Amino acid sequence: MTTPSPETENEPTDEPGSALVTARRQLERAATHVDVNPGVIERLKHPTRVQQVSVPLERDDGSVEVFTGYRAQHDDVRGPYKGGLRYHPEVSAEECTGLSMWMTWKCAVMDLPFGGAKGGITVDPKSLTKDETERLTRRFAEELRDAVGPKKDVPAPDMGTDAQTMAWFMDAFSMQQGKTIPGVVTGKPPVIGGSYGREEAPGRSTAIAAREAIEYDDREVSNSTVAVQGFGSVGANAARLLEDWGATIVAVSDVNGAIYDPDGLETHAIPTHDEEPEAVLEHGAPETLSNSEILELDVDVVIPAAVGNVITADNADAIAADIVVEGANGPTTFAADTILEERGVTVIPDILANAGGVTVSYFEWLQDINRRQWSLERVNRELEEHMLEAWDDVRTEVDAKGLTWRDAAYVVALSRIAEAKETRGLWP
Repeated sequence: MTTPSPETENEPTDEPGSALVTARRQLERAATHVDVNPGVIERLKHPTRVQQVSVPLERDDGSVEVFTGYRAQHDDVRGPYKGGLRYHPEVSAEECTGLSMWMTWKCAVMDLPFGGAKGGITVDPKSLTKDETERLTRRFAEELRDAVGPKKDVPAPDMGTDAQTMAWFMDAFSMQQGKTIPGVVTGKPPVIGGSYGREEAPGRSTAIAAREAIEYDDREVSNSTVAVQGFGSVGANAARLLEDWGATIVAVSDVNGAIYDPDGLETHAIPTHDEEPEAVLEHGAPETLSNSEILELDVDVVIPAAVGNVITADNADAIAADIVVEGANGPTTFAADTILEERGVTVIPDILANAGGVTVSYFEWLQDINRRQWSLERVNRELEEHMLEAWDDVRTEVDAKGLTWRDAAYVVALSRIAEAKETRGLWP
């Protein structure tokens, strides 16, 4: 087993810790299950670089405020860096570094020719007008212009950003280069080189992972009950697709709380966060619950699809579902993961379950390079094929070594990354 790094060895075991602490712990644990050079593991504990920039913004009232932006680039041994840009008050260098590590594993699990990155600006996007968001984004693109590019680092939407944000970023970068470069970001509107199905992709892949997990457990989707925490793009699309496949969605939530109907909700009738923010509780249902209570419902599958660190050592014993499918990034802390494993609860990790976003981003990148747009049907078909291939790769490790699904996913990812690093070598 590798020696814990100084950043992790003194951390408390009852967390929740930062994304970086959790990512490093998961890496160290997975390293015990695969024959990888310890030097490779040590290199993967650290990002290649983390860039911090100041992003000045002229507010609508004429005042100037300076925000801090980051771009963490973890590893590019298998291809250009890839990862989202988020606008959120808690964005930090440490958070971006941890999330960039997860992106490295996610791309490797899906066998995509990318490495991991993540970035963003420490800002509350709700405090910005549309014009201010545009100016902030364009200046951020200027500050990052030497760090990003279609063959270098390809950002995408994340918390607090969307297709319009990517359009502004792409336009600003293209203006700097003197030519249109759609492949500098993914998650753009289709009219300027974006891919159909990109926004729905993380939710679609989460639903596919849930379906496969149910069937792996010798159950039928049509006889399964599901609770979904978070009714944004990921949670809503996952819930609606699972309902279309016959599952009973008994509860969904937004930031204000959850609605619950043991007979099942009509998820297509409930507005998503994008369609009508914070409107879930306005939809009629027999009961309302808190966001913590929805995770503890006695259902077959629970999907945390909102924010990180919602399943912790404090509530892991109360999780009544047999299967947890991680729609959000890092919803389960390291300590909670251990408790759920001991209890026999199946956890399908985020680096597999919600990998539809980066997979369709890869499709978009290919479309931009070739200047040829795919149909929605082709995108969904290719995503299904990629998800099933990745599922089979991870399942093989689960069955062969008796690993948890998270450990198995890391084994698949680490094996691919390690082979690439061994092949390329360490220079000089």
